[in-house]
Amino acid sequence: MVLVTLADVARRAGVSPTTVSYVINGKRSISEATRERVAKAIAELGYHPHLGAKALASRRSNVIAVTVPLQGDKHVPLIAEIVMEVAVTARRHGRNVLLLTGTEVVDDLRGVTMGGAADAVILMDVELEDPRVEQVRGTQVPSVLMGLPADPSGLVCLDLDCVGNGAACADHLADLGHHEVVLIGESEIVYQRHKSFADRTLDGFMRRAAERGMNAHFRPCEGTFESTAGTLARILGERPGTTGFVVLHQAAIPHVLSLLPQLGRVVPEDASVVAVCPDRTAVQTSPQVTNVAVPAAQLGSRAAELAVAQLEGETVEGVTLIGPTLTVRGSSAPMRAPRA
Repeated sequence: MVLVTLADVARRAGVSPTTVSYVINGKRSISEATRERVAKAIAELGYHPHLGAKALASRRSNVIAVTVPLQGDKHVPLIAEIVMEVAVTARRHGRNVLLLTGTEVVDDLRGVTMGGAADAVILMDVELEDPRVEQVRGTQVPSVLMGLPADPSGLVCLDLDCVGNGAACADHLADLGHHEVVLIGESEIVYQRHKSFADRTLDGFMRRAAERGMNAHFRPCEGTFESTAGTLARILGERPGTTGFVVLHQAAIPHVLSLLPQLGRVVPEDASVVAVCPDRTAVQTSPQVTNVAVPAAQLGSRAAELAVAQLEGETVEGVTLIGPTLTVRGSSAPMRAPRA
């Protein structure tokens, strides 16, 4: 295969290589006749601009870095879906994605921002007190934070309306007539680290439950079958009147649905279950679980769009929250009258 160069195109069109470059990049006003000659030469020769050289000339890498430290408490399938959508959307805009998964998050981030390896960065799973935040504040590299730090001022942030998600779960159970309700949360370490989504979902649930006159409580859960069984046994042992269950830990959802009947609570006749999870997870359980959606594809696509918008010179600022969408399925029903 013969490599066609920009100089070859210039000779075929009878113009200078600089003129060919101007036509390709659109940086100068070129006469229509000249533009047509260059376009014809490109088509005849099958010339393809070298993307690496173009990036070097513009001092752009055409790369968006995505940083997500893969610790043990991560729900990997959800992360993978978000990252995939970031990559697909970035490619539509002619950009590649560099994924950073190491635990030395600040050093990794400093390396790509100061070394010019990426034009923009997306920080996934941002915590309330996240060391990556100050690193992006200290650079001119466009950034998007997926999650809300304690101080989001001056940052571009994207997240679910987690407070709204928790409130939507409480409202649904209240509307069904439940009075004793519980949120089965993520593992205890998630709350110790003050993960933004977990803290805010719990806050939204507890506040709305109080506003609706419900008696609400909370239990963390590791998500395994054994830990879920122990969590449910403790809940029903301490508060046997509990009939409304909200599950935040996605791994625990099928266990809750299978264990409640073994504990004498048929779903949804004796107990209603609501989960915060992607729709594809909700329809794979038995019964299918009522859920507030976690729209992974929408999150990934929107994060990439916000990064690209900044790279293209648009003014982007503030916090974007994706509101709750609750879908009723077979795991929740109106509270029935006590058995005689």
